[in-house]
Amino acid sequence: MAIERRGSVAEVLRIFLRLGCTSFGGPIAHLGFYRAEFVERRKWLGEEEYADIVALCQSLPGPASSQVAATIGILRAGLPGGLAAWFGFTMPSALALILFAYGVGDIGDVAQAAWLHGLKIVAVAVVAQALWGMARNLCPDRQRVTIAICMALLTLAVPSAFGQVAAIAIGALIGWMFIKGPPKPAVGTLGFSLSRYLAIGALIAFFALLAILPLAAAATGNHVVQLIDRFYRAGSLVFGGGHVVLPLLQQAVVPPGWIGNDGFLAGYGAAQAVPGPLFTFAAYLGTAMTPQPNGWLGGLICLVSIYLPSFLLLLGVLPFWDGLRRVEAIQAALRGVNAAVVGLLLSALYTPVWTSAIMTPADFGIGLLAFLLLMFWRLPPWLVVILGAAAAEAVSVVGA
Repeated sequence: MAIERRGSVAEVLRIFLRLGCTSFGGPIAHLGFYRAEFVERRKWLGEEEYADIVALCQSLPGPASSQVAATIGILRAGLPGGLAAWFGFTMPSALALILFAYGVGDIGDVAQAAWLHGLKIVAVAVVAQALWGMARNLCPDRQRVTIAICMALLTLAVPSAFGQVAAIAIGALIGWMFIKGPPKPAVGTLGFSLSRYLAIGALIAFFALLAILPLAAAATGNHVVQLIDRFYRAGSLVFGGGHVVLPLLQQAVVPPGWIGNDGFLAGYGAAQAVPGPLFTFAAYLGTAMTPQPNGWLGGLICLVSIYLPSFLLLLGVLPFWDGLRRVEAIQAALRGVNAAVVGLLLSALYTPVWTSAIMTPADFGIGLLAFLLLMFWRLPPWLVVILGAAAAEAVSVVGA
């Protein structure tokens, strides 16, 4: 199914801005929100197309949920649409963390609020809905169900970025070797409106910056160059999303004395309590650090620097992705990869999504009701988010 590029940049911005304000629960939950919005509700993508995009972004360094957002934006409204999707999904949490760094809010109190716990419960229902739909479509036989279960066990046993990348690689290998099927030419017609010259330029820029920035930082001693270098490298070398990048960021900013460890941990706690991608933690660090530039300008420099490498890679790969997806061997590998993605979603449903949200029978009840409203009453996720927060707050008041 080819997607028609008939949407506007304003449309993409509006939808992703709403998602950026309501998508709690971490990167796996974000993928569930996207699926509900763009596969189930708006029909912008088919199930296999969406799963292929997720698999591609999971295989690249950087924040997978933000890369999926940008890819959907590019499909809908070209490169400006991709930028609009990133801006809309990222800026609500980035702005909240910049304000927190200025001391506007006391996130320590908010982090324990019942309504925030309700948002995490709804994330369980969103991921469960995505798992249900993707498993039904992408694991239609016992071979692929077996891949999904085995890859879930692998990622539970090896809860790290290495486990996730290994699961995708093993799924691809099994699919290529054993899950043959008739070629599907239509599967390869997503229709990215990006030139290959842009792609080659983006890849050259990615590797050039990775090599040149450390040399420039050492040669000049300029703090701005050092800042860009450290956050660019952190965004370039990490798989698995925000939690995995934290040790790199801690080593980048705490030992030089740019920010104290207590301030670092306080910002990390704040990042857990806002919607959207955890990579926006970089905006807090840039705002709160002592050396100039800090404040909102420092926050924006760090935010752009940590995201830039992942988007250069994305721009470098997408124009070639349509052609690769038409190759029969690649299609066979993708069948295995898509089953592995279902396995990743299954393991993430348990941890961290379930284990961080379902603590009591009341939590389980709210989660069941949210699942009912999403799956069978077809309410939009943003409305279920509001209802879940209200229900958790009401249970807290009654139990007090």
